[in-house]
Amino acid sequence: MKQNAIHDINIESQSLLITPQELKKQVPASTLAYEQVAQSRQVIRDILDDKDHRVFVVVGPCSIHDTKAALDYATRLKTLAEAVSDTLYIVMRVYFEKPRTTVGWKGLINDPYLDDSFQIEDGLNIGRKLLLDILESGLPTATEALDPISPQYLQDLISWSAIGARTTESQTHREMASGLSSPVGFKNGTDGGIEVATNAIKSAAKPHRFLGLSGDGRVAVTTTRGNGYAHVVLRGGSDGPNFDSVHVALVEKELDKAGLPHNIMIDCSHANSNKNPELQPLVLENIGHQIADGNRSIKGLMIESHINAGNQNLPEDKTQLDYGVSITDGCIDWETTESAILKFRDTVKSALKAR
Repeated sequence: MKQNAIHDINIESQSLLITPQELKKQVPASTLAYEQVAQSRQVIRDILDDKDHRVFVVVGPCSIHDTKAALDYATRLKTLAEAVSDTLYIVMRVYFEKPRTTVGWKGLINDPYLDDSFQIEDGLNIGRKLLLDILESGLPTATEALDPISPQYLQDLISWSAIGARTTESQTHREMASGLSSPVGFKNGTDGGIEVATNAIKSAAKPHRFLGLSGDGRVAVTTTRGNGYAHVVLRGGSDGPNFDSVHVALVEKELDKAGLPHNIMIDCSHANSNKNPELQPLVLENIGHQIADGNRSIKGLMIESHINAGNQNLPEDKTQLDYGVSITDGCIDWETTESAILKFRDTVKSALKAR
């Protein structure tokens, strides 16, 4: 029997990809960019350690598909970030990988030209250049760590990372998170329960050994030190939202049982807004009142926002795409985002200073 009759039966082809080291030489980070990454990671750590009274807010498009619109959004967000910097620490959401329940566009890295050509090397180049442009404008960046290989190419430019609800229970992602250089948020499970997230936090804090990719593109045994800045992200679940004060109090008790600090981030989107992006400002308003009433455990927020509201299907003719409108989950528009964040800042400003 021929070996190929039993080996790689379902593999059509393989092609070599640029190594992480080669990409970083092609698209090198400036000293300014690395200074921004180091400073912003420390701010987020200080917020989680109760050394900085502010709340950090990860805000931006559900996913990036148009770099021109992303930079336009970043320019607007930078101005807002400066206006609220006494109370809030703004981090731009720059998501390149999109987890799919079944099939669909998988994100800018996987398919940068939106045409199923899957030019992944181009996607890595485009993504890295965009991150550098955003960092050099003065904004920190956040992304979802979905593929366990891509962090070797981009993680040096990331200030905060998320592990999604579908992957929080994954051993691979817990191991990966233990080696990430940025603080990382684990979302609660899709059912709304947080046990998978607390288990993930404890796992990510420990050292691990696993197969990984070295900078020169070789498979290597990776040994991590553990990530001490993992925390829970509440995003609601199949039973409904979990951002209200009752759910937050229950989560605090669960964190106590797990021996974990009261570090809670709330995602205003997904099930917390009943998958209706227009409800995000109401979620934000509720959270603001919780903090104003004395809550001390809510340290971070997430908002899905773009230049224009809603979302759109991906047309065959890409020239027909509406500018600044998400092609994945729906978002609130810029004007609504700015108004909601300014209102939130005014609500929590005095209470946060007392933390």
